Amino acid sequence: MFPKSERDDFSILKSRIVDFIPPRRHDGKHSYIWFSQTDPMTGRLKRKKYMLDRFRPGRERDFAANRIIANIYNQVSRGWNVWAPTNTSRSDCAVKDVLERYRAYIINIYNKGVLKHKTFYDYSSRLRVLLEYIDEQLQPVRMCYQMDQAFWVDFFDYLLIDRDLSAKTRNNYRTWSSTLCSWMVEKRFLNENPIQYIHQLPEHEKFRQPLEPEDLRRLSEFLQENNRPFLLAVMMEYFTAIRPTELSFIQLKDISVEEGSVFVSSQISKNRRDGKIKLPNKVIKLMIDLHVFDHPNNSYLFGRGFLPSENRQDGRHFTYEFNKVRELLGFPKHYMFYSLKDSGLRDISNSVGVEVAQKQARHSSIQTTNMYLKGHGMKVYDVLADFEGYL
Repeated sequence: MFPKSERDDFSILKSRIVDFIPPRRHDGKHSYIWFSQTDPMTGRLKRKKYMLDRFRPGRERDFAANRIIANIYNQVSRGWNVWAPTNTSRSDCAVKDVLERYRAYIINIYNKGVLKHKTFYDYSSRLRVLLEYIDEQLQPVRMCYQMDQAFWVDFFDYLLIDRDLSAKTRNNYRTWSSTLCSWMVEKRFLNENPIQYIHQLPEHEKFRQPLEPEDLRRLSEFLQENNRPFLLAVMMEYFTAIRPTELSFIQLKDISVEEGSVFVSSQISKNRRDGKIKLPNKVIKLMIDLHVFDHPNNSYLFGRGFLPSENRQDGRHFTYEFNKVRELLGFPKHYMFYSLKDSGLRDISNSVGVEVAQKQARHSSIQTTNMYLKGHGMKVYDVLADFEGYL
């Protein structure tokens, strides 16, 4: 019995051995072996001949004919197509079959914890857009070898022009496409990664901007009066620089009131490293005022309504709520929830120095690369305990 991976490969191979007329021998004025196989470019059967006239009639010609026929069967069973202009044995696989296999692959590694939820969502979304693009073409690609540089250039132009996406988003698609093509090279569906010849586009300065100090004060006063649970979320983003997706995974057991810290596990952090971050006293005080610690220890810090809950809310809820508040306060659109991180790092740097800001954000300079401590024994910066900021 074949291993499961080989059985999966064989199921793909079967889809390629369609419209294949087995080799036959013809003897007459000329002697030859012929067979027919689908030309991927036209989708029609096309005949191929191997002449036998150069072999002496009799045993030599019979032996050569049998060897050629056996070789044709062997190569076709491995995925070879005589009309495919490539030397990669799987490059004439049907594109959609391979992309479905890729979908199954990312689902598998997501279930095993290799991909974070946001990454899995992004990969799945981009794969869906790619499949939509293929379906919309008058002459859609059918075989993997047709996914060459010209195909990807046209796809990226489609993203920019037809879908009116930004240069940054197009570049993100390019990065994902390179990952997909690298996987296809590894699985021998492509000879090389065609994305390597396609450059990134220049991007404008990022749209997101930090909040001005006066606007931070206005935001704080408004939320203090109208939505204190969301004020805690805003303060956590500003003072701790924890990414919104990571913030949605923080549980009460990750918070130490005694030490004044919050622990970010490698299981949820973007850089896959443990981190411990200082919580200023005013953040802990707000938590106590909101009776956060009256909830079970395994509760998520921000559930529905930004209150502790055993059910986790998606990280995008921070953005949705901030956008509502932004409109009520008349803030410009370049103020975003993630702008609070930019604002906090700016103000920490100005107040207590860049080095502390780097550590608080779990960033590393060239000198400190790979010099991270593991787990709960990591250092926190007590100088931040009395940092007031503008919130």
